[in-house]
Amino acid sequence: MTDSGRMQPFPKPQKPQAVLRAEGLTKVYAEVSEGAGGLELFRGLDLAVHAGEMVAIVGESGAGKSTLLHLLAALDKPTAGEVYCGEAQLSKFTAREASEFRNRDVGYVWQFHYLLPEFTALENVAMPLLARGMGRTAALERGAYWLGEVGLGTRGHHRSGELSGGEQQRVSLARALVTEPKLLLADEPTGDLDTRTGEAVFELIQGLHQAHGLTSVLVTHNLDFAGRCTRMLRLKGGRLEEVTRS
Repeated sequence: MTDSGRMQPFPKPQKPQAVLRAEGLTKVYAEVSEGAGGLELFRGLDLAVHAGEMVAIVGESGAGKSTLLHLLAALDKPTAGEVYCGEAQLSKFTAREASEFRNRDVGYVWQFHYLLPEFTALENVAMPLLARGMGRTAALERGAYWLGEVGLGTRGHHRSGELSGGEQQRVSLARALVTEPKLLLADEPTGDLDTRTGEAVFELIQGLHQAHGLTSVLVTHNLDFAGRCTRMLRLKGGRLEEVTRS
């Protein structure tokens, strides 16, 4: 209340700052043969992902969903536009800085698990920590914790060939999260799994997202999974459009 006795209006709540954002993003692949034009996947694309959101990106095959995820993870650079993670401008990264960014701030899950077959599940999970120079004992201890988080606490000594497809993907999820990243980016993480196993893996991702306060972006063809995320965005004609749900 002011001195004149009038009530002061409540200040307008500020919109939370985006953890991850893309501004004016364009990606064009140059011509691959003489006389062929370049392939433009998107132009002027904008995206903002706020802390705690689980955002699903859907769209037809070839729309550029995986390419967009690569740009968000600094695995590729845009033709134009920019991606920011917090205040970091990803296009300014050197190759080494981009690698450090992914090891520190991003957990990435691919459709295929890409486990190293000569190592155990536990060693695969601990690999990102060993790569950053953590001691072996500490890295394996943290790896064992994350194997427990994905329900494979007793399978650490098994190699990838001794695990089922769903178990292999759980190991890859533990490997993505062992560095305790800000962001989880997942590219069709259930695409190679049967319906029942895919459901279990998606529920696991949901549970870990909530339990560990993650901010997640998930590319998927499964509209049921996408509908259970915070928001669903469709990549179509080079643009992202929000999909409203009834």
